[in-house]
Amino acid sequence: MDAHEHWQRIYSTRQPNEVGWYELNPALSRELVGKAFQRGARSVVDIGGGASFLIDHLLDMGFERVAVVDIAEAAIALAKKRLGERERRVEWIVGDVTALGDIGRFDVWHDRAVFHFLLDDEARHSYVELSKRTVEPGGTAVIATFADDGPQRCSGLPVRRYSADQLAEECGPGWKRIDAERRVHRTPLGVAQNYIYSSFRRVDPPSN
Repeated sequence: MDAHEHWQRIYSTRQPNEVGWYELNPALSRELVGKAFQRGARSVVDIGGGASFLIDHLLDMGFERVAVVDIAEAAIALAKKRLGERERRVEWIVGDVTALGDIGRFDVWHDRAVFHFLLDDEARHSYVELSKRTVEPGGTAVIATFADDGPQRCSGLPVRRYSADQLAEECGPGWKRIDAERRVHRTPLGVAQNYIYSSFRRVDPPSN
């Protein structure tokens, strides 16, 4: 089963509040993206945010342009149904973030719990390159992954865990870490999962 089929099955057979990463109130994501808004950001793309409740808050926050990228049409369908008429204010992009060539330009790149599923070096490289094409220097990325002492599997799949330094190294010289914060997430079943949330500023890497 490929990644598209896997996530289609997950979102076709479970409600949003039945998956381990469910957050009715994504408080830390809201806070970190909100800081970028306060600094002048006016556009944001949520990577893997199909059924996430963050999109509801981004629309309330005042962003002029909001987009969601997700590999599963079923996840996006859940969000559209929940949002009702407001779904027309969102740009919905269906695709694998490691295979998309261009998704436009945004001030903020947000990803909670996609990057840690990328086990292949080439997939991670493609992800980082897309993030750099998407966000101009001065822009922001907020990336949350399982911490280095977090779960080793999620949704039946193995994951790659990160410390703040390891994630910064993966993101490379095009991103400068601003801050990093650990957070314990509790699943709908009450299981504690350790995450690391890192904020980055897009920079021009020094020339050789």
